[in-house]
Formats: sequence, structure tokens, C-alpha cells
Amino acid sequence: MKDVDLNLLPSLQALLELRNVSRAAERMHLSQPAMSAALSRLRRHFNDELLVRAGRGYELTPFAQALAPRVDQALADVQDALQLRSEFDPALSDRTFVLAASDYVTGVLIRHLRALIAEEAPRIAVDFVPTSRARIKPGLESFSNIDLLVGPMGFDLAGSSRQLFRDEFVLVMDAEHPLLDREVLTVHDIATAPQAVGEFGGSIVTPPMQFFQQMGASPVIVARVAGLQALPIVVEGTDLVALVPRMLAARAARSQRIAVVEFDGELEVPLVEAMYWHPLQTSDPANMWLRSLVRRAAQELEPGAYTAHPVPVTAS
Repeated sequence: MKDVDLNLLPSLQALLELRNVSRAAERMHLSQPAMSAALSRLRRHFNDELLVRAGRGYELTPFAQALAPRVDQALADVQDALQLRSEFDPALSDRTFVLAASDYVTGVLIRHLRALIAEEAPRIAVDFVPTSRARIKPGLESFSNIDLLVGPMGFDLAGSSRQLFRDEFVLVMDAEHPLLDREVLTVHDIATAPQAVGEFGGSIVTPPMQFFQQMGASPVIVARVAGLQALPIVVEGTDLVALVPRMLAARAARSQRIAVVEFDGELEVPLVEAMYWHPLQTSDPANMWLRSLVRRAAQELEPGAYTAHPVPVTAS
């Protein structure tokens, strides 16, 4: 071990994860020449190229692919050992945490979260940023500028995770929408009505769009908005319909002239939100407190009261 510089481990992890010398240098707060020198030393130590040119970027060698999870585990073990004596007192800390979440999650969580912070950590700030601003990317690189991500399960989001809360989508439309005069609504009726949808950028296929695909229906989309919060406002006073989470619909129904139509159990469109964090932060006392705070805020969530329109929704 005497010829091994363990200080190179964090640089090695950054290089294996990011596959880019410049970005690895930026993460490690090193100059590009310094990171290039570290890569050269690592190549000599392992007698392997580790990163090889592939078009305009780099790929990991087979040896590097096998090495990466071992490096992650080694650093996690080191951090766990070092944090055995670390302390974090939320009552005294003035730290600012960054939490990435959709507009919908922010809307339903923030009131409960702020109440908990005011009670036990008045100097701490939790900065909610939209997932689009947090530059969510594949792999653990997303956590270079955020402490915690709250996002839906089933989208292969990176990091360690824990389920947070569950909701389901319902149909909203103007209170005078002609579809409400029907005795029965079918999935085809909903799909062929002019529809407003929430989008989150990239190639993300939202649960409502997945639902229509599974049902073999192609929705007629005539309006697109960023996120979900604006959808009840968009449909009010129009011929549009939209699928939104139940908790969002319940809040909107208190102040807007909209009707809420629920799907039968067999047609349920679930939405399961989870917390995601970098595995190296699993035992970090500050991150553990933040996750506990968010979890306790989620436990305060309630479905919300509203009177659903009695028209049933059937498959056909």
C-alpha cells in the first residue's frame, strides 16, 4: 500500500463517473492539467487506460467498468468511518440545502416542510429548485449541485432512494364541460377530447401518457405547460381536459370552477414519489436530517376533500 496515493481515490471516482477530464477537474476543484496528471498516475498504477476515446467523448475500458463500483464502495466506507464522530445540530446550523422537485411536489410539500423548519431549525434554509434547473442527468452527476431529489419512481433515477408518498391521477375539466352530461365516460372519450398536458423536458413519458399508451389510445394534445400546477387553471373556462394528481386537483377545486372525475380502481393511474440522494451521503448526518425532515413533511399530506363528479370512467 505504501506506493498507493489514496488521495487519488476521489479523482478516480470522478473520472469513472463523468468520463471527462475537464468535468472531473471542475467537480474536484482542480485544474485540467492537474486532473490529467492524476489520470496518468492512475493509468500507470493500474496498467490500464481506464478512459479511451470514443468519437467526441470517452468510454470506460472493461477493467474500469469493473473497477467503478468498487471505488464507489471504498469511498462510501471511508466516508462512513470518518463520519462516526461527525455532528450536525439543526437547531444551530445555518446551512442551505438544495432540494430538486417538480412544481407539484413543491406545492404539496412546502407548507409542511416550512412548518417543521420553523419549529426545529429556524436558521436552516431549504431551497426548492425545479428539476429542470437542477440539470437532472443519468448517473450520480445530478447530485453535484443538489442535496436531495424528490421524483417519481419508475424512471430509473440514479442514487439511493426511499419511497415518500403515493398519489393517483384524476381527470379535471371545466365545471360546465359537455362531457359531464354523458352517462358514462370512456378512455376513448377522454383521449379524443382536446387535452392539456404537463411536460418535464427531455424524453420523459409521464404516467398519463404511459396510461394512454397502455390503453391503446392517442390523446389529442392541444396545449402543453411546464409541470402540472397550471393544468387546473388552463382547463377552467375551456373545452380542455387534463389529468392531474389527486392532491393537486383537491387544492384547485377549492378555488376554481372545475369538475374532478375519478377513474375506476382497475383504471387507476398511480404516481409514487420517492427521495433520491447520492449513496455517499447515506450516512451523512446533515443529509440524514434533511431526509427525515422531508419524510415527516410527507406524512402530513392528506388526499384533500372534494366532491367527485358521479360520471363513471370505463375502459370502453
